[in-house]
Amino acid sequence: MKILAIDLGKFKSVACLFDTATNQATYETIPMFQSVIENLLHQSQAEQVVIETCTNSGWVDDICQTQGYGVLVANPNQEAWQWRNVKRKTDKDDALKLAKLAVLDQIHPVHVPSASTRQYRRLVKYRKTLVWRMNQIHNSIRALLMAQGMTMPSRAKAWTIEGIKALRQHCNPIAECSIDELWKGELDLELTLLDHLEDQHDQVEKQLNQLAKHEEQVQRLMTIPGVGRRTAEVIFTALDKPERFANARQVSAYAGLVPDQRQSGQTNKLGSITRRGSRLLRGALVEVSWMLLRFNPWAQKTYERICGGQKTRKKTAIVALARKLLVRCWAMLRDKQAWNPDGSPIPVSTTNG
Repeated sequence: MKILAIDLGKFKSVACLFDTATNQATYETIPMFQSVIENLLHQSQAEQVVIETCTNSGWVDDICQTQGYGVLVANPNQEAWQWRNVKRKTDKDDALKLAKLAVLDQIHPVHVPSASTRQYRRLVKYRKTLVWRMNQIHNSIRALLMAQGMTMPSRAKAWTIEGIKALRQHCNPIAECSIDELWKGELDLELTLLDHLEDQHDQVEKQLNQLAKHEEQVQRLMTIPGVGRRTAEVIFTALDKPERFANARQVSAYAGLVPDQRQSGQTNKLGSITRRGSRLLRGALVEVSWMLLRFNPWAQKTYERICGGQKTRKKTAIVALARKLLVRCWAMLRDKQAWNPDGSPIPVSTTNG
């Protein structure tokens, strides 16, 4: 059996063709072009292709699937992939290790979403990036005015139409500013950049709104009281194919919402959550969980039961609520059911959470 293992890089990759019959490996360094990958697959005639998950893994997997090759996409964060106590680690070593782990059946395949789902997921993430950039400019403007002994309205009041209009009264083109008023030029540039980012954000929101209207699963998640389109998009694109999860614990672990476990002998210690997986998904779930306390009776009862009236357990309870919400969302997507208005649990025979 021939296994083609590719250690993917940004610009160059190392391919290892491993023959399990002779235990021989041949290597080749290739540039990261689609045509080169296609030629490599054609020349190798491998029965199995193994790659690791990275930025390039999506389109490489697409090429392999199109040409009919079986593909294993490995997660380099898995325990079997960790390098310890070695004096040499090269791209060739990585490629060879990928091949040998595949032979030993020590690779747990990572799900690769379809090209359209990856694009949808990236756009959802890009919206978050635009919001982060706008917040950075907001903070920069506040610091700029503070350095001049000036104040601004607190929170969102500063960024209303009236607030921006008041800020523009202090602006001047930087080329026209004297050395004592350069801050006015900086303010002008910051506000101009903010206008561009807000326009880009509006374009992204418009496109996402159109996509959500035609996606039944997003509309299904929006039936949950307190869950809006933005949160529904994050959950839907993160879970992608809900049937790939066997039970609720797998879904919770995928989002990093299960406790870290340390067990030895009679000792079994559970720590904080693992925080593995999508940070965007965890953040959206925790944020919407706070909102659900206002609009969702099921969430209110669940939170109060876990919290037990103790102030020190509020954060623990909200994280637990976020995990339970994720499990219910997964069940809704898998079974294609809307939220139960009475808040009763959706029947899920295979869950344990």
